[in-house]
Amino acid sequence: MQSIETLPAAVPLLTVLVALPALGALLLAIPVLRQRGRVIALGVSVIELAVALVAFSVYFDWTTPGTYQLVESYTWIPQMGVSWALGLNALGAVMVLLAVALVPLVLLAGWDDDTDDAHAGAYAGLVLCLEAFMVLIFAAFDVVVFYIAFEAMLIPLYLMIGRFGTGEALARRAAAMKFLLFSLAGGLVMLGGIVALWALTPWDTHTGTFFRLDNLADISTALTPALQMGIFVTFMAAFAIKAPMVPVHTWLPDTAAVARPGTSVLLVGVLDKIGTFGMILLCLRLFPDAADQARWVIAALAVLSILWGGLAAIGQNDIMRLVSYTSVSHFGFMVLGTFIGTSVALVGAMFYMVAHGVSIAAMFLLSGWLAGRGGTNDMGHYSGMQRVTPVLAGLWLVSGLASVALPGLSGFVPEYLVLMGTWQANVPLAVFAVMGVVIAALYLLLPYQRVFTGKAHKRTSDLPDLGGRERAVMVPLVAAMIILGIWSAPLVSALTPVADSVVVPVSSSALEGSAQ
Repeated sequence: MQSIETLPAAVPLLTVLVALPALGALLLAIPVLRQRGRVIALGVSVIELAVALVAFSVYFDWTTPGTYQLVESYTWIPQMGVSWALGLNALGAVMVLLAVALVPLVLLAGWDDDTDDAHAGAYAGLVLCLEAFMVLIFAAFDVVVFYIAFEAMLIPLYLMIGRFGTGEALARRAAAMKFLLFSLAGGLVMLGGIVALWALTPWDTHTGTFFRLDNLADISTALTPALQMGIFVTFMAAFAIKAPMVPVHTWLPDTAAVARPGTSVLLVGVLDKIGTFGMILLCLRLFPDAADQARWVIAALAVLSILWGGLAAIGQNDIMRLVSYTSVSHFGFMVLGTFIGTSVALVGAMFYMVAHGVSIAAMFLLSGWLAGRGGTNDMGHYSGMQRVTPVLAGLWLVSGLASVALPGLSGFVPEYLVLMGTWQANVPLAVFAVMGVVIAALYLLLPYQRVFTGKAHKRTSDLPDLGGRERAVMVPLVAAMIILGIWSAPLVSALTPVADSVVVPVSSSALEGSAQ
C-alpha cells in the first residue's frame, strides 16, 4: 500500500466551495427571497463554478495529480477521532468540477418547469443544498465526514423526487421512498463498517484524527485479513447500491421515471458516481488485500450489470427508464475497470465517470424536454420527431452516440481503456464485456428509429423544437463530449498517477494468475 501524500491549503478553498451553496440554500429558506429563488440559485451556482475554476487552475498542482492537495484539517470530535478534514487528488477535483458545472445547467434547463415562483425557489434551494453535499463528499478527507455527506444528501434528493417530481403524487412518493430505503440500507451497513474500524483497531491509534484517510491507510493494515474483508464488504454493499449494480439497481429506473430531468442529471450524472468513487477511495486504498480476493466476484457482477442493463434498456417503452437502464450498463463498465486489476482499466473507469456524467446529462435533459412537449414518457406516443424537432433529434443522437462510445466522442476513450485493461487481466470477461458494446448499439438505435424516424403522428406534428435557452444549455455539454473525445490526453495523464497509487497492490496477483 502506497502512503498518501498531502499538500496543505494556503486558503480554505474547499470549505468555501462547500459553504457557498449551503449558504445559498439557507437564504432560499426565507420566504421573501424564495420568490426570486431561481435567479439567486443561478447566481450562487455561477459564483461556485468560478471559485472552483480558480481553485483548480491556480492552487491545484496538476504536475502531481496523485497527491491530495488543498488539504484542510480542523479538530471536530477528538474523542471519536473525527476531524473536519478536506482534501482531494485529481479524481476528486474533476468530480467536483463536473458537479459544479452541471448545477447551473440544471437550473437553466428547468427554468420554466414551475409556474409558481415560490415553488421554483424551493426546488432551486434543494439543488443548492445538494450541490454543497456533492462537493463535500468528493472533497472529504475524513471517512466520517464522507459518511455524513453520504447520508445527508438523501434529504434533498428525497424531496426533489417525492415533492418536486413529475407524474402522479403516489408514484412520486413510492419512488422516493424506494430510493430512500435502498440508500439508507447501504448507509447503515457502511456505518457498521466505520464503527468496526474504530472498535477493532488498537486503542493506541485512536487519536483525534483517527478517521483521516492518511491515518486509516496505515491503521487498516493492522487488522486481521478476516476483519479487513468484513469491513470491505460493508463498504462495497453501500457503494454497489449507489453505483448501481445488479441486483441492487431497481430503485434507479423507478426514480428516473418520476423525477424531474434535472434531478436525474444530478443523481445519475454525479451522485451515483459516489459508488465508484467510494470503491476507489475506501475499498481499494484501505483494503487492497480484500479487494484482491473479491475481485473476480465483483468483476463478474459488473459484467452482469453491463449485459443486464443493456438488455433491459432495449425492452423499455418509457424513455426515462430507458436512459436509466443504459446507466446501469455503463456503471458496470466503471466497476469492472475499478476492480479488474490493471492501471489501464482503472484510468478508464475514472475517465468513464466524467464522460458518462456529461453524456447522460444531455440524454436526460433531451428526453425530458421531449416528454414535456408530448406530455408522456411513452415512446410509442412519438414518431418522425426528426421532422418535427430536428435539433432535439440530432442532439439526442449525438448524446447517445457519445454514451455508446462512438470514436471521436467522450465515451470512446474510457470504454476502450476499460476493455483493453480487462483483456490484459482476463480474456473471457473482456469478451462478455464487448457483448455489452453490441447491445449498446441496439438500445440506442432502436429507440431512435421508433421515436425520431418515419412519419410524424398528427398528435405530435406541431410540437416546438428546442428554444434558445435549451440550446444554450446543450452547447457546453456537446462541446465537452467532443473535447473529451478528441483531446483526452490531459485527463488520462492526470488520472494515471491516481490509478497507480491504488491499483499496484491489487493488480499484481491478478496478472500473475492470468499469466498462469
